[in-house]
Amino acid sequence: MEKPHVLLVDGMALLFRSFFATSAVGQYFRTTEGLATNGVQGFARHVLAAKTLMKPTHMAVCWDMGARTFRTDLFDGYKANRPAPPEDMVHQFDLAQSISEQLGWKNYGEAGIEADDFIGSFTKQWQDQVDFTIITGDKDMLQLLTPSVNIAFMKKGFHVYDVYTETRFIEEYGIQPNQFADVKAFMGDPSDGYPGVKGIGPKTALQLIKDYGSTDGVLGAIDELKPAQKKKIDEHKEMLLLSKKLAVIKCDIQLDMPLEELTVPAYTNDHIQLCRDQQLLLLAKQLEKNVGVTADPWA
Repeated sequence: MEKPHVLLVDGMALLFRSFFATSAVGQYFRTTEGLATNGVQGFARHVLAAKTLMKPTHMAVCWDMGARTFRTDLFDGYKANRPAPPEDMVHQFDLAQSISEQLGWKNYGEAGIEADDFIGSFTKQWQDQVDFTIITGDKDMLQLLTPSVNIAFMKKGFHVYDVYTETRFIEEYGIQPNQFADVKAFMGDPSDGYPGVKGIGPKTALQLIKDYGSTDGVLGAIDELKPAQKKKIDEHKEMLLLSKKLAVIKCDIQLDMPLEELTVPAYTNDHIQLCRDQQLLLLAKQLEKNVGVTADPWA
């Protein structure tokens, strides 16, 4: 019997990407009240296109809910370097989740927890029972790869992805996916605002993990390192250990729901009309095309 195929969507990654791709060329698709809908429509059209392309049997959309998380409690600088979202985007956060719900997609998000942690917990909860495809732009997710988890990084438009399998990752990096957080602990992550060990870049970080297996492995063998490396690590040991905590995706959130709840929904004229009523005309058009539903001309 074929395993169920669950599509896990990093909602905020798609929303931001859609907003900036269209705002860069001045396309905001405003409603008659002047509200921008470019991010929301791009997000939903991206998910519809992914459904057509990847043919999942089940799906869930995971969201970041506010800036404060257990990671900002650990480190004030976590994501502190990110600029505030543009004004035209702020109202689209709630609208995107609302449209997601109206289209029958299950939303998951909780204050204090990042979308990554929900996605990680989904992959652990049904480990080996289902196949997963994660859509994101976030390299951190590479640590979640297993024989049954693939990651599709958004590349271009709605249809071009750079897909990583566990095999491809091991070939390219020469380590196991779950060691990726150790690499990040040393090299840091400028986009998330944590430094790792100052002076140790991606290549050295990867080599250290290849040689010693983990952050603890490197610390245990610190006297074998070159004096310059040893000095850097000694000086920044606290930040190294903190960076490891920030880099690891939490996979232990209790998700008490049956898989059936995530079944991919079917669409009707009502869904198209819902989009029209909210002046999401590009989305309404794509629903007609994608789903083979034609709107009632008299509606």
